[in-house]
Amino acid sequence: MADQTTLKRALTTPEVILSGIGVILGAGIYALIGEAASMAGNALWIAFVLSATIAAFTGLSYAELSSMFPLASAEYEYTSRSFGEVLAFVVGILVILSGIIGAATVALGFAGYFQGFVDMPLVLTAALLLVLISAIIFAGIKQSAAIVIIFTLIEAAGLVGIIAIGLPYLGSVDYFEAPAGVAGLLSAAALLFFAYQGFEGIVKLSEETVRPESTIPKSLLIALGVTIVLYVLVALAAVSVAGWQGIAGSPAPFAVIVGNAFGNSAFLIFTLIALFATANTALLMLLASSRIIYGMARTRTLPGAFSYIHPATRTPAVAIIAATFTSILFLSLGTISEVAMVANFTLYITFAVINAAVILLRFRMPDRQRPFMVPLSLGRLPLLPCFGILTCVLFLFQLDARVLLIGAAIIGFSALAGTILRGRTIPAAPRG
Repeated sequence: MADQTTLKRALTTPEVILSGIGVILGAGIYALIGEAASMAGNALWIAFVLSATIAAFTGLSYAELSSMFPLASAEYEYTSRSFGEVLAFVVGILVILSGIIGAATVALGFAGYFQGFVDMPLVLTAALLLVLISAIIFAGIKQSAAIVIIFTLIEAAGLVGIIAIGLPYLGSVDYFEAPAGVAGLLSAAALLFFAYQGFEGIVKLSEETVRPESTIPKSLLIALGVTIVLYVLVALAAVSVAGWQGIAGSPAPFAVIVGNAFGNSAFLIFTLIALFATANTALLMLLASSRIIYGMARTRTLPGAFSYIHPATRTPAVAIIAATFTSILFLSLGTISEVAMVANFTLYITFAVINAAVILLRFRMPDRQRPFMVPLSLGRLPLLPCFGILTCVLFLFQLDARVLLIGAAIIGFSALAGTILRGRTIPAAPRG
């Protein structure tokens, strides 16, 4: 009989790859490309390439660490092994919040597209979506994965459709036109990095994946590579059809592009595709956040109640409820771009620490088995994680003062809570 107090290992390589592609694709590319176009102009594709540099460097670091420590607590485990429990707690909270705030961002993107069918308040629509997808996550990992695969195929088809629509228009604009110059490109890249959020969520499926030591690193890199190529092609197609002015600031940019090319009926069809895409990403972000809450609670870093596993569904019920409720609270933070920037702040700090962890563990645990290793080293020093840290710092300083203040407050509160919790023992959770 299966152990009813552990997560179920049910995910295979194709399911993990499609889950990874699904969570990455539906985020910024559907919800934020209009905002980014207003900053980068027709050079939008360059902003995507700049964002991809952080994603690529850090993706390799995640692949190495996940092959060493295939656990649901992911970043918390990596940081604890490298820098100790207080910083690990801060990073764990930042990772949880990146998924929670990211889900709120994408839910607002869903609401923007949903207005193409029903004129409802954005925040109300986004909140209802979050409640619905939390019910799906609670039902079970297999059920969630099945929905993710279907939705991923739909959203990928939508992006391929945008690329196909743009092919006849290629060459119609100057692809290096950047009205705001380098500053605009960097600002757009800082925003669009949200579009790559999700690849790190793959490692949180480690305890529900068959042979995670090899499956997780391979799936992560494949998913990231596919999405980078798609993003650049979509950016080129989007500005080719409508020019950057045509999509700048639009809450439903892809629907506008398709509508311009084929009329109102196509507008409605693509709006429906965008709804599947954004719902899919929100689901996967909440799924990832609930898993790291569960993982940290299981190690008694968070209150043990969060590691409670429901006996029927074998999912972390209390962690799912907590992630969903907090995500709904963040809906009131501000505009979709501002919510995304706060999520990005948490990612830049987290990714800098993750890259540093790879460097430190190469010296502290040189003999530890690494089924995957980041390439290019100078002695024991891995070079790509060093570049990953530098790019994270560069993009961090592209954020505005209000976002930096909110981020600093989150870090300060997390450090204080981590110090307090470290000094006492948190009781273990009841087991279903």
